[in-house]
Amino acid sequence: MPDLNSPRQRRILVTGGTGLIGSTLCNALIDRGDAVVGLTRDPARASKTLPRVEWHGWEAVRERPPREAFAGVDAVVNLAGEPINQRWNDEVRDRIARSRIKATKNLVDKISALDERPKILISGSAIGIYGDRGDELLYEDAAVADDFLARVVLGWEDAARSAEEHGLRVAMIRSGHVLDSRGGLLKELLLPFKMGVGGPIAGGKQYMSWIHYHDEVGILLWALDNEAADGPVNATAPNPVTNKEFSKALGKELGRPSILPLPGFAIDIVKGGGVGHAAREGQRVFPKKATDNGYEFKQPELAGALANLLG
Repeated sequence: MPDLNSPRQRRILVTGGTGLIGSTLCNALIDRGDAVVGLTRDPARASKTLPRVEWHGWEAVRERPPREAFAGVDAVVNLAGEPINQRWNDEVRDRIARSRIKATKNLVDKISALDERPKILISGSAIGIYGDRGDELLYEDAAVADDFLARVVLGWEDAARSAEEHGLRVAMIRSGHVLDSRGGLLKELLLPFKMGVGGPIAGGKQYMSWIHYHDEVGILLWALDNEAADGPVNATAPNPVTNKEFSKALGKELGRPSILPLPGFAIDIVKGGGVGHAAREGQRVFPKKATDNGYEFKQPELAGALANLLG
């Protein structure tokens, strides 16, 4: 049996591989010598974007993945999920929940039925599981909250963790605000800041636990390669900042003022409940498991991360 916890050529199955993080991860895996299998609703379209990936069709909420996609697969990275940053209503909330919980259950149910199973499942998660916690420093063993996002993330993690019953090492990657100028929260903030109307949101005292997308992918790769990545793993930079500090750093990098405060309800009106929720509520998260077990951040400080992304 090959050593699955040391870097070597492996066959990795990825869900959510057409997203910003998923596509970056797929390319990183292939560049280091791994073979990548992708599950997507539209294999023909995905193959035009990422032709080096072997694509298979999968309607994640409706069905289990096809058996042939798992042939020779050593590990699975599960990143599928409906975007959070959109206007929330009951239908969107249902899609957010089902695209994570039901899709992960379908994935694990198929794994459990295989004669030869992968040994590792790295599954997406989010720091929203902690809820709004003020300036409390949060490690992986912190208590979970009981709001909508926290319940979704808890169900998501429970569905992934059930793979342990079938012999898999399971890690749930609790991601913070992934900074990427191509999408996510940073892209949403760039326009108002460039126009000179950016500033702290909802008072600015709430903590923003951020991570550069290079480190988000780095932690996913680290989790694949290290047995220490087991259970919840915080994927946030080791230096969280308040929203006010983030706004000041972003304004400085762009050479624009960052003093106009923006009420939280205004974000809800313009961008919708998902963005407003993420901007108003704060978690001061520390990546204890990753740092204690050897992961070295490429961008540990916000100023350097923003300069790398926007400079």
